[in-house]
Parts: sequence; C-alpha cells; structure tokens
Amino acid sequence: MIDSRAVVDPGAELDEDVSVAPFAVIGPGVRIGAGTSVGSHAVIQGPARIGRDNQIHSFASVGTDPQDKKFAGETSRLEIGDGNTIREFATINRGTSGGGGVTRIGDDNWIMAYVHIAHDCLVGSHTVFANCATLAGHVEVADHVVLGGFTLVHQFCRLGAHSFTAMGAAINRDVPPYVTVAGHMAVPRGINSEGLKRRGFSRARIDAIRGAYKLLYRSGLRLEEAMETLEMDARSNPDLRALSDFIAGSRRSIVR
Repeated sequence: MIDSRAVVDPGAELDEDVSVAPFAVIGPGVRIGAGTSVGSHAVIQGPARIGRDNQIHSFASVGTDPQDKKFAGETSRLEIGDGNTIREFATINRGTSGGGGVTRIGDDNWIMAYVHIAHDCLVGSHTVFANCATLAGHVEVADHVVLGGFTLVHQFCRLGAHSFTAMGAAINRDVPPYVTVAGHMAVPRGINSEGLKRRGFSRARIDAIRGAYKLLYRSGLRLEEAMETLEMDARSNPDLRALSDFIAGSRRSIVR
C-alpha cells in the first residue's frame, strides 16, 4: 500500500492498510490509522497522530511547523480524528508551547483546497471549510460549523456550533452558535435555519433559536440586558443554554 517512490521515515507508524501515493513524504513521529490514504506529493510531519479513514489529497501540508515567530523548535503536535477529507494544498500546522502545544481536528470534517488551519486551533467534528478559508492561531471552531470560501478568522476567535459564515466573511469577534454572519467585517445576518433543518432540528427548536436571535440583535437592548432575559429562557431550553453559555464565556465579545 506504500508506493516505492514515497518517502516514509522509519520513525513513522502506519497501519497495514494505509495507502501512500508516489512522492508523498511522511516524517518521523507520525502515526496514521487504518484506512487512511495519503495522496501524491503530500507532506506530513510530526509529532502527529492521524486517525482512521482519512483522505489526505495531493500537495497537502499537514503537521508542519507553526507560522509563529515565537516558535523556537519546541515539541508540539497535531491530532486529527477519523473520517476527515483534506483536499489539495491545504495547510495544517502543529501547536505552540504558548497555546497548549497542540492543534486538534475532530472527525468527519470536509477541508477543501487551500484551507489554512494555523497553530493551536481546535476544530470540532462535521464541519465544512470551503476553499481558501483561513484560521489564524488559537481559533476554536465547534461542531457543524460551515465556513464559506475565503472566510478569514482572527486569532483567538471562537465559532459556535451550527454557525455559518458567508463567502469572504472577515471575523474579528466570536460568532455565537446558530448564527449566520457575512461581510468585511462580519455582521450577523440571521440564524442558520437551513443547516439546523438538515440536522434534524424541529420547527419548535428553530423558532426558539430565532426568538433568541431577535432578542440579542433586534430588540434594541444592550447585550447585558438581552442576556438577562436569555438566561431565564435558557433554564428550560438546552439549545438556548448552549447559546447563553457561549456568550457568557466570550473573551472577545460577539459579532454585533
């Protein structure tokens, strides 16, 4: 399953049915799980742990040194789960000591061509990164987030579960769960109702989320005032609890 023209360091650990195409390069400290395929000319550096059934396409650069001037060669790592697709020319960097030492990506993510995921980013599962979406360092992306093409996310920002960014969105503050943003700089444009429908949210759940969005963004209340009402509504609604907790934990404030 390993082409004779590929370069695989003796210090790499590959399960028996991992396939490696011609001219791929896999360095020491890389561990790759069963069923994963590595395309031609892809480069994977370690320390990195890559799970099962991933597809890493041609010319992807995975686990390379972080683009951080403070990085001084200290040990850091990359962790990737199962069932991810990483398309051509995507770049994913390892972590830094100042950011916890790890870049982590979950399961079943669709990472399209020319995407960049910088050092110390934490990406959940079931996300979609359209072409050329870019995460600066220390960004957190929760489950079921969709990033439109050419989305730019400032360092230390968080994107909540089920949020959606339009093509070319430039994000410099946190995006709450369920919210759609667009523009440069990004502003809220409603909730991701279509995504919620596709994931099985009932009409009643979506209506409750839409009501919370109107409270936050259309009621004319200051954020602190809107949060008081949202906190009360969240006591009996787990979806709104997730929204309330996210906003309460924001360090950069949220898009407004």
